[in-house]
Formats: sequence, C-alpha cells, structure tokens
Amino acid sequence: MQDHSAEYLTTRELADLLRIKERKVYDMAANGDVPCVRVVGKLLFPRAEIRAWLHSARSGPHSASIVLPNIFVGSHDPLLDWALRASGSGIAGFFDGSHDGLDRLAGQQAIACGLHIHEPDGWNSQTVAGQVPDSPVVLIEFARRQRGILTAPDNPHGITTLPQIKGHRLAQRQDSAASQRLLQHLAADQGLDLSSLDQMATPARTEQDIAAAIAEGRADVGFGIAAVAAQFKLDFIPVVDERFDILIWRSAYFDQPFQMFMKFLGSPDFKNRAAEMGGYDISGLGRIHYNAPVL
Repeated sequence: MQDHSAEYLTTRELADLLRIKERKVYDMAANGDVPCVRVVGKLLFPRAEIRAWLHSARSGPHSASIVLPNIFVGSHDPLLDWALRASGSGIAGFFDGSHDGLDRLAGQQAIACGLHIHEPDGWNSQTVAGQVPDSPVVLIEFARRQRGILTAPDNPHGITTLPQIKGHRLAQRQDSAASQRLLQHLAADQGLDLSSLDQMATPARTEQDIAAAIAEGRADVGFGIAAVAAQFKLDFIPVVDERFDILIWRSAYFDQPFQMFMKFLGSPDFKNRAAEMGGYDISGLGRIHYNAPVL
C-alpha cells in the first residue's frame, strides 16, 4: 500500500497513479518531462511538484476555472464517516447513496465519492468507466464489508435466508442507494417480489437508519452491514461480501485535505477502529481498481 504521508513518490507509485508503464516514467524523467530528483541512483518524485505538474496539464475550455467543493459524497459508511472527522481533514460529507454520489461527482460537485455498486464481474469499476469516461479519476479500495439481513436480537422470526423476509416489515433504502438496488437484484434472483412486502413509508437514508428502525420496532428486517448490526446489538445473517471504494478526482488526490485523510487511514487509530466495529476487511486499503488514462 502506498505511504500517503511520504514527501516523495517512487517510480512504481507514479506509474500506478498515471496508469502508465514504469519504463515510461523512467523515459519521462530522462527527458525532463516530469519533476524528479535522483538520490543514490534512485529516482524520486516530489509529491507537491507532481501535484502542481498535474494541475498545469489540465485541458479543456473551463478546466482552469474549476474549483471542486471540499465535499465527500456517495454511499454512507460509518467507518468512513468517522475517519473523515477523526482525520481532521476538513472534508465535509453528504451521503445519499452511491448512484446519487456518482452523479454529483460527475457534475464536479465533490472531490470524492464512496461507492459499492454491484456489477456482473465485481464492484464499481465498470460503472465508473461508463459514467465518467475519460475523466481524470482514480478508484481506490477503502474496505470490504459484510452485508446481510438485520433482525431484532435473538432473531425472533428465525430468518436464515433472504426469501424468508417475506411476511415481515422491511426497512428499505432510497433508490439512489446501491444497497437497495443490490437487494432488488438478489430478491429477484430468488423469486422474491419486494413490492409485495410491508415496507416503511419513508426510506432509511443511512446504514444506521436501517438498524435504528429495527431496534425501535418500526421494522422487522433490513438489508445492512455487519458493523451497524453490532453497533445496535442486532442479529446479522450474512448474504454477501462487498467492496467499498473511493472515487477521487486525480487533481484532488494530491491536495492537502485528501492527503491528510489518506494518511489517517494508515494510522493505528484507524486500524483499531475498523477492528472494533467489526465486519470490515481493510487489507486491500489503497489498492487501485480503476485509473482513467492520461489523455
């Protein structure tokens, strides 16, 4: 995993960021095309100068005047929400679902977006490539999460599979939430018609809202993550392991707020918090799953 607190990038780290071969980075350095220093025979690239170099390479009729709001949008995740605040980055959060967030990021209304959109061959990458083609964005893994059925303590209805939620009050999410669309997909595959279920009149807007509805007796079941089930002391029946990614504009990646946030994600405090909450696997943190070509 890349050390986001380091003042310099290695050749491999710069190649990964620019989505080019490492050999190309060496050629660029030799030709003086990219800021670099050579120390004991090793090439290093000053992070601040690389950021300025990328900014200067922007093109397009309005690119020079674009100022992205310092806002993180997309899917709500309690660990991510906590990390944004605990990092001291100053990045604000507005979470109303993966699909809402992707629309906002594509409209240049935010610097980053949280996503967990299910695809035939994985998570997020194909959707990003299709919705923001040729945009200078990078998709970085945040964590893998356990998602499943939430029920009251001791599972009073004896639910063990998704079709068994039929006949029980369902706490559902808004349509812009990737979890709601995944639930619809899984239910259809198993012959369950969600529209026939007794659902809450007002959709839950966050993972905690789903759990709170069950804990307070306003719903019997919901589709949520293991971390909030533990937080609200609910029973949890695992259904799927999903990947939660961060989509970030490449220029904003190097700015101080996001660098502060990424540095915090590498800290013992973050690792301890993820372990305490449960249901998270952060072993792939920082792995790049999509990197738009540099045009």
